[in-house]
Amino acid sequence: MKAIVQDRYGGPGQLRMADVATPVPGSGEVLIRVRAAALNAYDWHLMRGDPYLMRLEMGLTRPRRRIRGRDVAGEVVAVGPGVTGFAAGDRVFGDAGHPQGAFAQFVRVPAEWVAPIPANLTFVQAAALPLAGGTALACLREAGPAETVLINGASGGVGTFAVQIARARGARVTAVCRARHHALVTRLGADQVVDYTTTDFTTTSARYDVVLDLVGNRRLSDLLRLLRPGGTLVLSGGGVSTGGSLIGPMPLFVRGRLIAPLLRGRRLIAPTPDPSRATLDALCELAAAGRITPAIDRTYPLAEAAEAIRYLETEHAGAKVVLTV
Repeated sequence: MKAIVQDRYGGPGQLRMADVATPVPGSGEVLIRVRAAALNAYDWHLMRGDPYLMRLEMGLTRPRRRIRGRDVAGEVVAVGPGVTGFAAGDRVFGDAGHPQGAFAQFVRVPAEWVAPIPANLTFVQAAALPLAGGTALACLREAGPAETVLINGASGGVGTFAVQIARARGARVTAVCRARHHALVTRLGADQVVDYTTTDFTTTSARYDVVLDLVGNRRLSDLLRLLRPGGTLVLSGGGVSTGGSLIGPMPLFVRGRLIAPLLRGRRLIAPTPDPSRATLDALCELAAAGRITPAIDRTYPLAEAAEAIRYLETEHAGAKVVLTV
């Protein structure tokens, strides 16, 4: 089969199309004919081996796993021993998780991380759901009920889902993003939009029940000041440079954990969502009801994966970027 492989850490130039063996589903796995695979910041961080701390697991000098890609949508080709509920030809989407491998014609995925595609979604839309949608859902669920939510990084992959999920949960949403993405986040349900290139949103007099930080570019004290009494600050991602930081966002999360007990009625949380059928089912329910619709910035054919990752990494993509196969 054709796949995008990577033999060394580095930029998009390290990615190339190659012929590799078609995977065989093992016990508890399904083999999927890939129709679409979404990109995430997770992919280009692994591509660069950035932060360096992740190389302890992924390979010190070169990636142990040559094929990137977690989010996938396609058709079941075969099922491994012990798998029930799926058959050849089923339209499915899921999260290949840490084994990865979705930037290819075929990928094997644990059956527990796969779900049927809602009838109202295309392969491209379904591929955009798992990691970004699951992260947004976990953050807002753990934050709890809220009348007002501010989302820093609202136009990104996670942010566009967070805007819609927050609205579906009954909140008024303030979206922080670049001016060129204002129409996008407004269409998705944002009640107010702040252009962070011209306005410092942390100096506003407004206060929120939940502040969701998806960027990691503000001091914790500034974000905490935006909370109402009893409010919750949610940290998710961000804080990792593209130049090869040693431990990435870890200092931000450690500081958060240290000050959390001192917040006097406010909360600070940093959810770490993992792939699960329960998360996929919850996203399916929201999508089938029309309460969330994956927003797609642009698509690229598999052969142009390097250009797609370059665009995601450097051009401030709005919403999701997806490879088609």
